[in-house]
Amino acid sequence: MQIYFSPEFIKEDSQVLNIVTDDNKPVGYLAFLMEKEKKKMYVYGLLQEEGVCEDFKDLVKPYLDGLSKLKPELEVYSYLSVGGKKVELEAESKKKEE
Repeated sequence: MQIYFSPEFIKEDSQVLNIVTDDNKPVGYLAFLMEKEKKKMYVYGLLQEEGVCEDFKDLVKPYLDGLSKLKPELEVYSYLSVGGKKVELEAESKKKEE
């Protein structure tokens, strides 16, 4: 099963993206909120299907990296969940080690 982003709401400082299958069935969401004054970006994501966890990471990581490049001054806080279990992206793990 392939998954894709389907934009639901997009503004300069916030976005909500539905995550859908190739049949256009919604299986989750990803939300970004940017707080410019405090220089923080919050990312929340939920995916119902555990079987596509790696696809979820492969979809989210480049998108998050792209947003971080556009606004490098923002500190990123994220919580991603697949099937009720927290998911860590590689970039988060490396950032915590530094």
